[in-house]
Amino acid sequence: MLKQLVELVTSLLSLARDTRENKKALAQFQHEMRELTILVEKLSAEVRHISDREKLEREKLALQLENVLLRSGRLLPPPPDSKKRK
Repeated sequence: MLKQLVELVTSLLSLARDTRENKKALAQFQHEMRELTILVEKLSAEVRHISDREKLEREKLALQLENVLLRSGRLLPPPPDSKKRK
């Protein structure tokens, strides 16, 4: 009987130690998840920013191409000569 009681107490102490360790590990995991979430949000914002920049650049290039095509067809006057401006 005493042996069973000692084993039970030993098991309870072991479970208590494991529970404390699990709580610490869980707290560390939650901290790491918060940091990871912040990093993902930053990366997401950066990707959106790059996407917006690239979209503007594509639009700008499309307008430049359109201008060149229109000038080549003489639908637009040639660009002003920079020497005449001075």
